[in-house]
Amino acid sequence: MDKRILRISLTAALAGFLFGFDTVVISGANQPIKEIWGTNWFLGDSIFTFHGIFIMSMALWGTVLGSLFGGIPTDRLGRKKTLFWIGILYFISAVGAALAPEAYSFSFFRFIGGIGVGASSVAAPVYISEISTAQTRGRLTAMYQFNIVFGILIAFVSNYLIGIFFDDGIAWRWMLGIEGLPALIYTFMVLKIPYSPRWLLMKNRADTVIIESITLLGIAKDNAAIHLEQIRVSLLESADEQKESLFSGKYNKPLTLAFLIAFFNQLSGINFVLYYAPEILERAGLASSESLFSSISIGVINLIFTFIGISLIDKLGRKQLMYIGSIGYIISLSMVGWCFYSGASSLLLLIFILIFIASHAIGQGAVIWVFISEIFPNKVRSYGQSWGTGTHWVFAALITLLTPTFLDAEIGIFKDNPWPIFIFFGVMMVLQLLWVIFMMPETKGISLEALGKLLSPKKKNSN
Repeated sequence: MDKRILRISLTAALAGFLFGFDTVVISGANQPIKEIWGTNWFLGDSIFTFHGIFIMSMALWGTVLGSLFGGIPTDRLGRKKTLFWIGILYFISAVGAALAPEAYSFSFFRFIGGIGVGASSVAAPVYISEISTAQTRGRLTAMYQFNIVFGILIAFVSNYLIGIFFDDGIAWRWMLGIEGLPALIYTFMVLKIPYSPRWLLMKNRADTVIIESITLLGIAKDNAAIHLEQIRVSLLESADEQKESLFSGKYNKPLTLAFLIAFFNQLSGINFVLYYAPEILERAGLASSESLFSSISIGVINLIFTFIGISLIDKLGRKQLMYIGSIGYIISLSMVGWCFYSGASSLLLLIFILIFIASHAIGQGAVIWVFISEIFPNKVRSYGQSWGTGTHWVFAALITLLTPTFLDAEIGIFKDNPWPIFIFFGVMMVLQLLWVIFMMPETKGISLEALGKLLSPKKKNSN
């Protein structure tokens, strides 16, 4: 693998680091904000709490907006410029949330950060998939996920250390504000990466500009013209796509695949565990400081098994990793539910939560962003990515919105015990396994253009 394209891909994938850090850093501020601002009250006669809507899930609703509409700037401004403005959004969100005087302004700045997260889940995987080869696309695009889990780990470590050195009343502000530093560094770094040659060609830029971009990716100048012609031929063959919308019917298969992988990703309960890790572990019997420290183990396991998933994704393929992850999900979620139901030791519960995290990291975590970014043809890839990531974040927001309701329920089977939540997620993973077996195609080692023809074939002329 060329070191230059590795460096460029890694720079773009750093949007994932900010993604992971931004979404999980709120776990350290969850309990302090409840106590300081008294946000854990129900809205009228509804089942929703103010805390669930405005504190915990507001960033996710921003993410929904960013992912659903992220395809527009990614297509019109370009992948590179979109990534630059995403860095700006992260910076504004981090500083604004840290300085927020009350809950509503806090929610506003978290919403802005969420827009950055959602847009990055569109622009970064699309950019990386377009500059890589069929042989390296899985590993390079999966670096986005690797950076997400690295950001998650650093957020857990950062929250723990800040919790030690700062007073409880101010610590949560530092937890959120520290993200501004990496956001600023990333924003300047992304200025140095080249534009996507595929995007430049779709926008009818001069051949000299496109060839320059291709050579910046590490392709020899003599081969750059050949590479340009290969992309041009693929775009000419799919010229009719310019006149067809994403929902014209031609792309029903990739739309369904993107929806289902994103749907099952969130119905595994991964965001529920990551967002509420300290609270879940406290309910298992760990003290507050111990739960924050144990959260770090979740981040470490996530990082290690994501690295394993990345190393295997172009060898075993996407489908094989989904098999492994699905089976691991079913076993671990069932056992976590049993541990809560039976009152088993907190150590045993933590072990099965870590197995759950490992299953996610090697399966869905490593596969989802790669899979969605490669199943749509060139002309509609950014909008297809928006569809898949939008689905992902809608369900992430709904789950995070509803979780406080069940965690704090005073009646029924949820009273003081979240075991039914984990059993529900386990059942959903049985359905995911069936989907993987009967519906999911293998995309390993196939060029983007070939995948476009395979999953979105041209309609036969009836004449």
